[in-house]
Amino acid sequence: MYLSLSRLLPHLAGLVDVSVERVESRLVLFGRSASGQAECPRCGTAAVRVHSCYSRRLADAAVAGSPVVIKLQVRRFFCGVDACPAKTFAEQIPGLTTRYARRTPLLSKLLETIAIALAGRAGARLATRLGVPVGRSTLLRLIRAIPDPQIGNVAVLGVDDFALRRGHVYGTVLVDMDTHRPLDLLPDREADTFADWLAEHPGTKVICRDRAGAYAEGGRTGAPEAIQVADRWHLWHNLAKHVEKTVAAHRGCLTPLPAGDNDSQTEDQAEEDIRQPAPVPVMAAEQPLDHAPDQSFDATLDVCGRQRRLVTRTQERYAAVCDLLAKGESLAGICRTLGLDRKTVQRFARATSLDELVVKATNRASKLDPFKPYLHQRWNQGCTDIPTLRNCRPEAGRAACKPSAATSGRSATTPLRRQQHPQYRNPGRSPAGSSPTPTTSTPISTPNSTKHSRTAPS
Repeated sequence: MYLSLSRLLPHLAGLVDVSVERVESRLVLFGRSASGQAECPRCGTAAVRVHSCYSRRLADAAVAGSPVVIKLQVRRFFCGVDACPAKTFAEQIPGLTTRYARRTPLLSKLLETIAIALAGRAGARLATRLGVPVGRSTLLRLIRAIPDPQIGNVAVLGVDDFALRRGHVYGTVLVDMDTHRPLDLLPDREADTFADWLAEHPGTKVICRDRAGAYAEGGRTGAPEAIQVADRWHLWHNLAKHVEKTVAAHRGCLTPLPAGDNDSQTEDQAEEDIRQPAPVPVMAAEQPLDHAPDQSFDATLDVCGRQRRLVTRTQERYAAVCDLLAKGESLAGICRTLGLDRKTVQRFARATSLDELVVKATNRASKLDPFKPYLHQRWNQGCTDIPTLRNCRPEAGRAACKPSAATSGRSATTPLRRQQHPQYRNPGRSPAGSSPTPTTSTPISTPNSTKHSRTAPS
């Protein structure tokens, strides 16, 4: 029996007097060390004088799906060196025992591999099926006990932030872009923290980061010789945003193809059209209006034809409130669950349908309502100049959209500010509710001066 176990489990070769018993569903192995001496862990001197003996219990890898437990008779030796600080020490069997360990190195390595691959719950389920029952917390402790690998020199460093609590607490993750493995986590996303990390780990040549200004400043401070580049995601994101704005601005320049042209056009003609450069489109703001503004305006959609965020949020909140009400939740409980104000929850709960809420959200009264269809039409045609749109009059056509000389040199919102703020009002005006007192400007000339001053009539 011992010979077969020694071939199956080579790490048991240092034991003698091995016996096997089956206790319930486990295999229990009894044995002791085959060596007559032990090496002191402090001074390295071999000791032969035995101090005492005790029993030690170790968990080992499973055999044929059955858990294995090893019970060893361990001896404690006297150290023969008087200057050694260790007066007594316990013997260790190479490849089988380590100090203070309750598992063999083979089982510890197996559980570490499972924990790294599957982490807590999934790793515990797999280990149980392999014959090594273990809890998820134990696997997580094994991961934490593994020493961190040395970072070394990183030629291409990736920097990005992540949310520990969205909108409140953020951290920074550092990635080696050559191996695509995370290197370190920083507690915040401040420039000083990132600069200190770069100073402690010199050798970075390229910093691949997002558009955050803190990372740019930290990179210039900690690694001034490194080249800073934008990552791939932000490049594609910014390109898509600009393409979307360009297409929306020139939406009025697109004209549908006549029916039947696609069938009659040959491949040679299509290739010839592709080779020829496309004509430069004329801005729609310079073209006269030959039709009335589009009256089929949908308030639930934005200028790009997508559903407005307010409508989407209203639909999600209405569905959540109705679901919680169906489960018997109170209004106070719904407020705590969704993080909404009580009046908001009451308004959603009292609504008879979703359309009632959407209509109130999208059809709020505004002075701009009569002009919205026309403004949307002009915006889609390419006229995106705000002062020009403000001075447009739908009934005047093209001439109304030309900026006048009176408004070209100043902001178009100056008259509005003068109406809203008291400091822009005429100081000669009387308070609200009383008749205004007219003011005049009369030039006064004197023999010694030609200056003009304003005087109010007595």
